[in-house]
Amino acid sequence: MTNLINRRTFVGGVAGAAGVAAFGGSGFAQATLPTSPVTLSIIDVAGNLALTQKAIENYRKAKPNLVSRISFTKATAPELAGKIKAQQDAGRVDIDLVLTGTDALSAGIEQKLWVDLIGSHSNALPKLDDIYLPAAAKMQGLAKGQGVVVTYYPSGPLLEYMPDKVKTVPTTAEELLAYTKANPGRFLYARPANSGPGRTFIMGLPYILGDSNPQDPAKGWDKTWAYLKELGQNIEYYPSGTGAVMKELGEGSRDMTVSTTGWDINPRVLGVVPKEAKVAALKGFHWVADAHYMCVPKGLSNDKMAVLIDLMNHLLTKEQQAYTYDEGYFYPGPAVKGVTLDMAPPESQAAIKEFGRPEYEKWIAENPIELPLQPEQMVVAFRMWDEQVAGGKRK
Repeated sequence: MTNLINRRTFVGGVAGAAGVAAFGGSGFAQATLPTSPVTLSIIDVAGNLALTQKAIENYRKAKPNLVSRISFTKATAPELAGKIKAQQDAGRVDIDLVLTGTDALSAGIEQKLWVDLIGSHSNALPKLDDIYLPAAAKMQGLAKGQGVVVTYYPSGPLLEYMPDKVKTVPTTAEELLAYTKANPGRFLYARPANSGPGRTFIMGLPYILGDSNPQDPAKGWDKTWAYLKELGQNIEYYPSGTGAVMKELGEGSRDMTVSTTGWDINPRVLGVVPKEAKVAALKGFHWVADAHYMCVPKGLSNDKMAVLIDLMNHLLTKEQQAYTYDEGYFYPGPAVKGVTLDMAPPESQAAIKEFGRPEYEKWIAENPIELPLQPEQMVVAFRMWDEQVAGGKRK
């Protein structure tokens, strides 16, 4: 998921510093943390900094003895693996921490780019199964030890539409297809390899359509691939990211798209999409959960590795997790149990009170929450979509 916005700065002081030592363990801190501060380079390919940058900066303020400076950059998920691989091959890795969704996580696992954090550093991390929400703990399993979940949400797939333009809202996959045929070019979604809503949509369709194996895109998605190809006949083009889709929806050049809880709430908070936009769920839909991960490329110094583990501990404290409510971008956001909205900054509470939707709690309670594809299967699904569905319509 690529964010369409710049990070917002919330009011709040340094919090959770005491929790770092408790999570990390005093033996770890005394034995391995460096004696002089390091600089860190963090790259975000998921829009995650909107949720975590304040908490990361809190760490730098609380630990000037460990971190002198942190640089933040953003990139798209598809370009990341090649960039890191080139640095590793050259023996000069200048990316210290990657904040990613399941897309670049999967590509990095396939290419063996990541440090095995759980295998090598589990004694210095919190007991993740004990602190995570149940669904976040399941998402942690997808990382194969090579990433640590930092934020979580049930995601989608949902339909988002403008009620003044869409008078009869599709309630089934068949009705959605019929809508796009009757209104060519008015429905749009982004390339799944770089879009949270895009990939949630294609991973959710096998459940809606009753495909033979929703976890096997190559052999179990016959109905899904046929549906996506037919749907694509009525789609003008596929943008490279979700931000472009929401801009078109807000400007009125499109009337409907696929969405998630966060991509519904946050663009309306920001005014990119009108507040009056509505959401719907198709009959038989299952939530396909999503998460953001902290991954570390192989090739870093021991000093940086120790500080990064300490930073991860900091970001998993309840105080810092509360910032991840943000303005609804990854709603709810926290991966850790016991982090409630009343712990979040006032701006977060106000935004979600005004722009959140009461039906989300009902839908979350009433519909199954599924894991996304395993990393190797996700790579396959992205490749097949690019080859079989996108055609020459990808921008």
